[in-house]
Amino acid sequence: MKKAVIVLSGGLDSTTCMSIANNVGYELCPITFCYGQRHQREVEQAKKIAAFYEVKEHRIVDLDFFRQLGGSALTDASIRVPEDGTEKGIPVTYVPARNMIFLSLATAYAEVIGADTIFTGVSSVDYSGYPDCRPEFIRSMNQTINLATKTGVSAHHLTIKTPLMHLTKADTVRLGMKLSAPYQLTTSCYNGGEKACGTCDSCRLRIKGFKEAGLVDPIPYQITVDWTN
Repeated sequence: MKKAVIVLSGGLDSTTCMSIANNVGYELCPITFCYGQRHQREVEQAKKIAAFYEVKEHRIVDLDFFRQLGGSALTDASIRVPEDGTEKGIPVTYVPARNMIFLSLATAYAEVIGADTIFTGVSSVDYSGYPDCRPEFIRSMNQTINLATKTGVSAHHLTIKTPLMHLTKADTVRLGMKLSAPYQLTTSCYNGGEKACGTCDSCRLRIKGFKEAGLVDPIPYQITVDWTN
């Protein structure tokens, strides 16, 4: 059975990628990064998602450097997480070079365990405007990992797959539900409470996705959400 490394954040998108990789028959090899984020809830949920799929090994990597670096509302408590949905341009929740570093480490892991595929849940449709979620970035990384690795310059080939890249959040939700993705175990909220805030950018995108898909989100929110509109 072929192996696939899945960058598993504990959120809706990465869990959808897990369900896709599982559906096509890969042995799932999830990797989760503790990067100094404001809360550990997403890491704990990633553990539950990995357990749901009964993976053989779930790698959790400490990258506290991001917290020391700061520069993002997700890693620096002094920067407020926006809750009004009006921020333009690249938001303060952007974490400098996060996906580039995550994919580099996921590539190293893939080389060691003999996986030829890396799944990541980035999208360029309903997303927060991060530059490292664009198709141009993924194309560049695909070229780079095959230039910079032993596996890439041998007869084998490494591939970063982004099956959600051109899907709306509603399309992603529909796909995940079709594949029985355990969305009840996921978290998307930047604030990391027992109940999702419902007002941060990530919550807003998630709520929008479920409403446009005509479905009810299985996780609880601090606010009342009318799923019929």
